[in-house]
Amino acid sequence: RLEYAALRAFLGILAPLGVRRAARVAGCIARFGYWPLGIRRGVVERQVAAAFPEFDPATVRRVAREAYDNLGRVAVEAAIASRQGPAGVRALFVDSPDWAIVERALAQGRGVAFVAGHLGNWELSGGYLAARGVPVHAIARGMSNPLADRFFRRTREQLGMRVMHDQEAVRKVPRAFRNAESVGFLSDQATVGLASSFVPFFGRPAKTPRGAAVFAIRADVPVVLIQALRQADGRISGQMFFDHSVQRSSRLLNLLQIGDILRMTVGFGILLQHFAEAQDVVHRRAHVVTHLRQCIDSLLGRGAHDRPVRSSCCVIF
Repeated sequence: RLEYAALRAFLGILAPLGVRRAARVAGCIARFGYWPLGIRRGVVERQVAAAFPEFDPATVRRVAREAYDNLGRVAVEAAIASRQGPAGVRALFVDSPDWAIVERALAQGRGVAFVAGHLGNWELSGGYLAARGVPVHAIARGMSNPLADRFFRRTREQLGMRVMHDQEAVRKVPRAFRNAESVGFLSDQATVGLASSFVPFFGRPAKTPRGAAVFAIRADVPVVLIQALRQADGRISGQMFFDHSVQRSSRLLNLLQIGDILRMTVGFGILLQHFAEAQDVVHRRAHVVTHLRQCIDSLLGRGAHDRPVRSSCCVIF
Protein backbone atom coordinates (compact mmCIF):
# COMPACT_ATOMS: atom_id res chain seq x y z
CA ARG A 1 0.00 0.00 0.00
CA LEU A 2 2.86 2.38 0.76
CA GLU A 3 4.42 1.74 -2.66
CA TYR A 4 1.11 2.38 -4.37
CA ALA A 5 0.46 5.53 -2.31
CA ALA A 6 3.91 6.87 -3.18
CA LEU A 7 3.29 6.17 -6.88
CA ARG A 8 -0.05 7.99 -6.91
CA ALA A 9 1.35 10.92 -4.93
CA PHE A 10 4.32 11.21 -7.29
CA LEU A 11 2.09 11.23 -10.37
CA GLY A 12 -0.33 13.63 -8.71
CA ILE A 13 2.46 16.14 -8.16
CA LEU A 14 3.81 15.86 -11.71
CA ALA A 15 0.53 15.69 -13.65
CA PRO A 16 -0.17 19.48 -13.62
CA LEU A 17 3.15 20.02 -15.42
CA GLY A 18 1.93 18.30 -18.57
CA VAL A 19 3.41 15.21 -20.19
CA ARG A 20 6.68 16.59 -21.50
CA ARG A 21 7.72 18.66 -18.49
CA ALA A 22 6.62 15.94 -16.08
CA ALA A 23 8.68 13.42 -18.05
CA ARG A 24 11.77 15.63 -17.86
CA VAL A 25 11.40 15.93 -14.08
CA ALA A 26 10.86 12.18 -13.72
CA GLY A 27 13.92 11.50 -15.84
CA CYS A 28 16.07 13.73 -13.63
CA ILE A 29 14.81 11.96 -10.52
CA ALA A 30 15.42 8.52 -12.07
CA ARG A 31 19.06 9.44 -12.67
CA PHE A 32 19.57 9.22 -8.91
CA GLY A 33 19.07 5.48 -9.38
CA TYR A 34 22.29 5.51 -11.38
CA TRP A 35 24.15 7.84 -9.04
CA PRO A 36 24.38 8.09 -6.07
CA LEU A 37 22.09 5.13 -5.33
CA GLY A 38 23.77 2.84 -7.87
CA ILE A 39 20.76 0.57 -8.43
CA ARG A 40 22.02 -2.15 -10.83
CA ARG A 41 24.55 0.35 -12.13
CA GLY A 42 27.25 -2.26 -12.68
CA VAL A 43 24.92 -4.49 -14.69
CA VAL A 44 23.82 -1.62 -16.94
CA GLU A 45 27.36 -0.43 -17.58
CA ARG A 46 28.57 -3.96 -18.41
CA GLN A 47 25.71 -4.46 -20.89
CA VAL A 48 26.32 -1.13 -22.62
CA ALA A 49 30.06 -1.77 -22.83
CA ALA A 50 29.47 -5.26 -24.25
CA ALA A 51 27.03 -3.97 -26.88
CA PHE A 52 29.28 -1.07 -27.89
CA PRO A 53 32.92 -2.13 -27.38
CA GLU A 54 34.05 1.03 -29.20
CA PHE A 55 32.64 3.23 -26.40
CA ASP A 56 35.17 4.69 -24.00
CA PRO A 57 34.31 4.56 -20.25
CA ALA A 58 32.92 8.11 -20.25
CA THR A 59 30.53 7.31 -23.11
CA VAL A 60 29.44 4.09 -21.41
CA ARG A 61 28.58 6.04 -18.27
CA ARG A 62 26.70 8.70 -20.24
CA VAL A 63 24.59 6.14 -22.13
CA ALA A 64 23.90 4.20 -18.93
CA ARG A 65 22.83 7.39 -17.15
CA GLU A 66 20.49 8.25 -20.04
CA ALA A 67 18.95 4.77 -19.80
CA TYR A 68 17.88 5.54 -16.23
CA ASP A 69 16.55 8.89 -17.42
CA ASN A 70 14.48 7.17 -20.10
CA LEU A 71 13.02 4.68 -17.61
CA GLY A 72 11.81 7.53 -15.43
CA ARG A 73 10.21 9.25 -18.40
CA VAL A 74 8.45 6.06 -19.54
CA ALA A 75 6.95 5.53 -16.09
CA VAL A 76 5.35 8.98 -16.14
CA GLU A 77 4.53 9.68 -19.80
CA ALA A 78 2.03 6.88 -20.29
CA ALA A 79 0.26 7.48 -16.97
CA ILE A 80 -0.25 11.20 -17.63
CA ALA A 81 -0.99 10.84 -21.35
CA SER A 82 -3.69 8.27 -20.56
CA ARG A 83 -5.71 11.06 -18.93
CA GLN A 84 -5.69 13.17 -22.09
CA GLY A 85 -7.44 10.78 -24.47
CA PRO A 86 -6.44 9.83 -28.04
CA ALA A 87 -5.87 13.44 -29.08
CA GLY A 88 -3.39 13.93 -26.26
CA VAL A 89 -1.47 10.80 -27.21
CA ARG A 90 -1.29 11.74 -30.89
CA ALA A 91 -0.08 15.20 -29.92
CA LEU A 92 3.08 13.58 -28.55
CA PHE A 93 3.84 12.06 -31.95
CA VAL A 94 4.64 13.28 -35.40
CA ASP A 95 2.52 10.97 -37.53
CA SER A 96 4.51 8.55 -39.61
CA PRO A 97 4.21 9.04 -43.38
CA ASP A 98 4.73 5.29 -43.58
CA TRP A 99 1.53 4.55 -41.67
CA ALA A 100 0.36 2.88 -44.88
CA ILE A 101 2.40 -0.17 -43.94
CA VAL A 102 0.09 -0.71 -40.95
CA GLU A 103 -2.97 -0.15 -43.12
CA ARG A 104 -1.74 -2.72 -45.62
CA ALA A 105 -1.27 -5.25 -42.84
CA LEU A 106 -4.74 -4.56 -41.45
CA ALA A 107 -6.28 -4.77 -44.92
CA GLN A 108 -5.46 -8.47 -45.02
CA GLY A 109 -8.30 -8.92 -42.54
CA ARG A 110 -6.56 -11.48 -40.32
CA GLY A 111 -5.36 -9.26 -37.49
CA VAL A 112 -1.79 -8.10 -36.99
CA ALA A 113 1.00 -9.12 -34.62
CA PHE A 114 2.63 -5.87 -33.48
CA VAL A 115 6.08 -6.57 -32.05
CA ALA A 116 8.15 -4.13 -30.01
CA GLY A 117 10.94 -4.12 -27.47
CA HIS A 118 11.73 -2.27 -24.25
CA LEU A 119 13.14 0.70 -26.10
CA GLY A 120 11.97 4.30 -26.14
CA ASN A 121 8.44 4.35 -24.70
CA TRP A 122 7.01 0.90 -25.30
CA GLU A 123 3.78 1.78 -23.47
CA LEU A 124 3.03 4.59 -25.90
CA SER A 125 3.63 2.31 -28.88
CA GLY A 126 0.32 0.63 -28.14
CA GLY A 127 -1.28 3.91 -27.17
CA TYR A 128 -0.30 5.45 -30.49
CA LEU A 129 -1.86 2.55 -32.40
CA ALA A 130 -5.08 2.90 -30.43
CA ALA A 131 -5.10 6.68 -30.90
CA ARG A 132 -4.95 6.11 -34.65
CA GLY A 133 -7.95 3.81 -34.52
CA VAL A 134 -6.21 0.44 -34.26
CA PRO A 135 -7.36 -1.27 -31.05
CA VAL A 136 -4.73 -3.72 -29.89
CA HIS A 137 -4.55 -6.36 -27.18
CA ALA A 138 -1.48 -5.75 -25.02
CA ILE A 139 0.09 -8.71 -23.26
CA ALA A 140 1.21 -7.62 -19.79
CA ARG A 141 3.04 -9.46 -17.06
CA GLY A 142 1.37 -9.35 -13.66
CA MET A 143 3.07 -7.27 -10.96
CA SER A 144 3.77 -8.44 -7.42
CA ASN A 145 1.91 -5.42 -6.01
CA PRO A 146 -1.79 -5.96 -6.87
CA LEU A 147 -2.66 -2.28 -6.37
CA ALA A 148 0.05 -1.15 -8.78
CA ASP A 149 -0.93 -3.93 -11.18
CA ARG A 150 -4.52 -2.68 -11.32
CA PHE A 151 -3.32 0.90 -11.71
CA PHE A 152 -1.12 0.16 -14.72
CA ARG A 153 -3.83 -2.01 -16.22
CA ARG A 154 -6.24 0.94 -16.01
CA THR A 155 -3.57 3.20 -17.52
CA ARG A 156 -3.18 0.92 -20.55
CA GLU A 157 -6.93 0.62 -20.94
CA GLN A 158 -7.28 4.41 -20.82
CA LEU A 159 -4.68 4.55 -23.58
CA GLY A 160 -7.05 2.43 -25.64
CA MET A 161 -5.36 -0.96 -25.25
CA ARG A 162 -7.11 -4.16 -24.26
CA VAL A 163 -5.00 -5.84 -21.62
CA MET A 164 -4.48 -9.57 -21.27
CA HIS A 165 -2.10 -11.03 -18.70
CA ASP A 166 0.67 -13.24 -19.99
CA GLN A 167 -0.86 -16.28 -18.26
CA GLU A 168 -3.95 -15.83 -20.45
CA ALA A 169 -2.05 -15.40 -23.70
CA VAL A 170 -2.07 -19.05 -24.81
CA ARG A 171 -5.85 -19.04 -24.75
CA LYS A 172 -6.70 -15.47 -25.74
CA VAL A 173 -4.17 -14.64 -28.48
CA PRO A 174 -5.40 -17.30 -30.94
CA ARG A 175 -8.96 -16.19 -30.25
CA ALA A 176 -8.06 -12.56 -30.97
CA PHE A 177 -6.45 -13.50 -34.29
CA ARG A 178 -9.45 -15.64 -35.25
CA ASN A 179 -11.57 -12.53 -34.69
CA ALA A 180 -9.20 -10.52 -36.94
CA GLU A 181 -7.99 -8.47 -33.95
CA SER A 182 -4.46 -7.24 -33.33
CA VAL A 183 -2.10 -8.21 -30.51
CA GLY A 184 1.00 -6.44 -29.21
CA PHE A 185 4.06 -8.37 -28.04
CA LEU A 186 7.14 -7.17 -26.20
CA SER A 187 9.61 -9.73 -27.49
CA ASP A 188 12.98 -8.73 -26.13
CA GLN A 189 12.77 -10.01 -22.58
CA ALA A 190 12.57 -13.66 -21.59
CA THR A 191 11.73 -14.91 -18.10
CA VAL A 192 12.12 -18.24 -16.36
CA GLY A 193 9.70 -20.79 -17.77
CA LEU A 194 8.93 -18.79 -20.93
CA ALA A 195 9.52 -20.63 -24.21
CA SER A 196 12.55 -18.91 -25.71
CA SER A 197 15.40 -19.25 -28.16
CA PHE A 198 18.87 -17.75 -28.20
CA VAL A 199 19.44 -15.34 -31.08
CA PRO A 200 22.46 -13.17 -31.94
CA PHE A 201 22.34 -9.71 -30.39
CA PHE A 202 25.38 -7.45 -30.74
CA GLY A 203 27.52 -10.54 -31.26
CA ARG A 204 26.24 -12.41 -28.20
CA PRO A 205 23.47 -15.00 -27.83
CA ALA A 206 20.41 -13.40 -26.21
CA LYS A 207 17.45 -15.32 -24.82
CA THR A 208 14.39 -14.19 -26.78
CA PRO A 209 10.76 -15.33 -26.24
CA ARG A 210 9.23 -17.22 -29.17
CA GLY A 211 5.60 -16.28 -28.48
CA ALA A 212 5.18 -13.65 -31.20
CA ALA A 213 6.70 -15.93 -33.83
CA VAL A 214 4.64 -18.96 -32.80
CA PHE A 215 1.31 -17.15 -32.65
CA ALA A 216 1.85 -15.11 -35.82
CA ILE A 217 2.88 -18.03 -37.99
CA ARG A 218 0.29 -20.46 -36.64
CA ALA A 219 -2.44 -17.87 -37.25
CA ASP A 220 -0.85 -16.74 -40.54
CA VAL A 221 -1.07 -13.06 -39.63
CA PRO A 222 1.25 -10.25 -40.79
CA VAL A 223 3.91 -8.95 -38.43
CA VAL A 224 4.66 -5.26 -37.95
CA LEU A 225 7.63 -4.20 -35.85
CA ILE A 226 6.91 -0.86 -34.20
CA GLN A 227 8.79 1.30 -31.73
CA ALA A 228 8.22 4.73 -30.20
CA LEU A 229 11.56 6.48 -29.69
CA ARG A 230 12.06 9.89 -28.14
CA GLN A 231 14.20 12.60 -29.65
CA ALA A 232 16.36 15.05 -27.71
CA ASP A 233 13.57 17.66 -27.59
CA GLY A 234 11.17 15.20 -25.94
CA ARG A 235 8.97 14.65 -28.99
CA ILE A 236 8.30 11.21 -30.41
CA SER A 237 8.88 11.91 -34.05
CA GLY A 238 10.49 10.81 -37.29
CA GLN A 239 9.98 7.44 -38.91
CA MET A 240 11.78 4.72 -40.79
CA PHE A 241 10.50 1.49 -42.16
CA PHE A 242 11.75 -1.34 -44.27
CA ASP A 243 10.13 -4.40 -45.80
CA HIS A 244 12.06 -7.60 -45.71
CA SER A 245 11.12 -10.86 -47.35
CA VAL A 246 11.71 -13.63 -44.83
CA GLN A 247 11.35 -17.37 -45.18
CA ARG A 248 9.05 -19.78 -43.39
CA SER A 249 9.68 -23.48 -43.24
CA SER A 250 7.09 -25.73 -44.89
CA ARG A 251 7.25 -27.86 -41.73
CA LEU A 252 6.91 -26.02 -38.41
CA LEU A 253 8.80 -22.72 -38.89
CA ASN A 254 12.07 -21.06 -38.16
CA LEU A 255 11.15 -19.59 -34.80
CA LEU A 256 14.25 -17.46 -34.63
CA GLN A 257 13.51 -15.27 -37.61
CA ILE A 258 11.11 -12.80 -36.01
CA GLY A 259 13.36 -12.64 -32.97
CA ASP A 260 16.37 -11.93 -35.18
CA ILE A 261 14.61 -9.07 -36.93
CA LEU A 262 13.37 -7.66 -33.63
CA ARG A 263 16.80 -7.80 -32.05
CA MET A 264 18.40 -6.09 -35.00
CA THR A 265 15.62 -3.49 -35.07
CA VAL A 266 16.08 -2.67 -31.39
CA GLY A 267 19.82 -2.46 -31.92
CA PHE A 268 19.23 -0.17 -34.90
CA GLY A 269 17.16 2.17 -32.75
CA ILE A 270 19.91 2.43 -30.15
CA LEU A 271 22.46 3.06 -32.86
CA LEU A 272 20.33 5.80 -34.40
CA GLN A 273 19.98 7.57 -31.07
CA HIS A 274 23.75 7.48 -30.67
CA PHE A 275 24.46 8.61 -34.23
CA ALA A 276 21.84 11.37 -34.06
CA GLU A 277 24.31 13.43 -32.03
CA ALA A 278 26.64 13.66 -35.01
CA GLN A 279 26.29 16.41 -37.58
CA ASP A 280 26.47 13.97 -40.48
CA VAL A 281 23.39 12.10 -39.22
CA VAL A 282 21.96 11.53 -42.72
CA HIS A 283 25.11 9.82 -43.94
CA ARG A 284 25.40 7.75 -40.78
CA ARG A 285 21.73 6.79 -40.89
CA ALA A 286 22.09 5.46 -44.43
CA HIS A 287 25.19 3.53 -43.37
CA VAL A 288 23.36 1.93 -40.42
CA VAL A 289 20.37 0.98 -42.59
CA THR A 290 22.71 -0.77 -45.03
CA HIS A 291 24.49 -2.53 -42.17
CA LEU A 292 21.14 -3.60 -40.69
CA ARG A 293 19.98 -5.13 -43.94
CA GLN A 294 23.25 -7.02 -44.30
CA CYS A 295 22.96 -8.36 -40.75
CA ILE A 296 19.40 -9.57 -41.32
CA ASP A 297 20.42 -11.23 -44.59
CA SER A 298 23.21 -13.05 -42.78
CA LEU A 299 20.94 -14.09 -39.90
CA LEU A 300 18.09 -15.51 -41.95
CA GLY A 301 18.89 -18.80 -43.68
CA ARG A 302 17.42 -19.63 -47.07
CA GLY A 303 16.31 -23.27 -47.21
CA ALA A 304 15.58 -25.05 -50.47
CA HIS A 305 12.10 -26.00 -49.28
CA ASP A 306 11.22 -22.70 -47.65
CA ARG A 307 8.53 -20.43 -49.01
CA PRO A 308 8.70 -16.62 -48.72
CA VAL A 309 6.48 -14.69 -46.36
CA ARG A 310 6.22 -10.91 -46.38
CA SER A 311 7.02 -9.39 -43.01
CA SER A 312 6.55 -5.66 -42.64
CA CYS A 313 8.75 -3.70 -40.30
CA CYS A 314 7.87 -0.20 -39.15
CA VAL A 315 10.04 1.63 -36.67
CA ILE A 316 8.72 4.91 -35.26
CA PHE A 317 11.39 6.87 -33.48
